[in-house]
Amino acid sequence: MNLKSQQGSLIKLLQSAQETYGYIPEPAIYNISELVGISPAEIYGVITFYSQFRLKPLGKYVIKICEGTACHVNGAREILRAIKNELGIGIDETTDDGLFTMLSVACLGCCSLSPVIMINDKTYGKLTPEKIRSILREYK
Repeated sequence: MNLKSQQGSLIKLLQSAQETYGYIPEPAIYNISELVGISPAEIYGVITFYSQFRLKPLGKYVIKICEGTACHVNGAREILRAIKNELGIGIDETTDDGLFTMLSVACLGCCSLSPVIMINDKTYGKLTPEKIRSILREYK
């Protein structure tokens, strides 16, 4: 197998592993390493290079906080701080109980509702720290 086809199959295998597990577990890295003949360290480098890949499972509820311009000027930082205070996690972190993961996104496309978050597929807008605390408590 030439280098180009190895790299192409590596990405497909990583995508498949993540689709299966929700993230890429360490044993999958070693299995893929044997399949394509690339060291686990190099595979880890590919995984960490591409933001689409995760090495840890996501929580049951994935909070996406918009950090676009409209959200930023309308209080996204205060919303982020309220989430951190309520859940004890920051961006790209998951609560110890596996219930919540918080991610930052460039824009959710709901600028007229800023500041905005999404929890899984549900959008919440015109947020205040008080509103966000109430919303999060509904999911606990």
